[in-house]
Amino acid sequence: MEIWQIAVLALGGILAGTINSIAGGASLLTVPLLVLAGVPGNAANGSNRLGVITSSAAAALEFRRKGVHDPRVWTVLSPVVVGSLVGSLLVSQLSDTTFERVFGFLMVPILILSIRRPPVPQGGDRWPLGIKIIVFFGIGMYGGAFQAGIGLLLIVALSRAGLDLVTANSVKVIVNVAVSLVALAVFVSHGFFELAPAVTLAAGFTIGGAIGANVSVRGGERVIRPVMIAAVIAFSGRLLGLY
Repeated sequence: MEIWQIAVLALGGILAGTINSIAGGASLLTVPLLVLAGVPGNAANGSNRLGVITSSAAAALEFRRKGVHDPRVWTVLSPVVVGSLVGSLLVSQLSDTTFERVFGFLMVPILILSIRRPPVPQGGDRWPLGIKIIVFFGIGMYGGAFQAGIGLLLIVALSRAGLDLVTANSVKVIVNVAVSLVALAVFVSHGFFELAPAVTLAAGFTIGGAIGANVSVRGGERVIRPVMIAAVIAFSGRLLGLY
């Protein structure tokens, strides 16, 4: 890796980690950053998962340390893991160019969904097991394929399944780790993983997560959201080949 690539990934990872702690949607930035640094589309999708795993695992441990956990996570994990395997296997069949075009197309609607978040019910609906399996299989399939925006989908689904928001967040990060581990294994087995860019980005991602926790307390979301919107639109245009 050249110096500029290390700088782009490290600094971009810090920004993305900060944004993820405050507003979510970091993969909307980190996957295009990897492509910008010269990592092909599918390898960027695979390499991005390392940072997702480290940051989500740290959050899961923190929730556990504070006594926030729910045994119902196991009823969610199985369909999500199977869905993640299917999704990552399917997306790994795409060419790098096709993946970049598809991801570029998805970036803007996912950004809109992240900003204009659907209402989350308090108390939620308690779905029967069959519905829960179908819903979380679908979310796992999407997460295995693309990752970006899965946190929002999980929060809404977990809340409708009957979890309060704090508990839903604690389950979400555990599910995120599981989804990303499965997807990472698939991408590595297909050769879609570059260690040095992945580690560099993950390091920045972790630092950014700590910064974001402090910034969010001071109302930093008002500053972060416009930056995220501009960056996502710019990256989306780049991946779609508009310039």
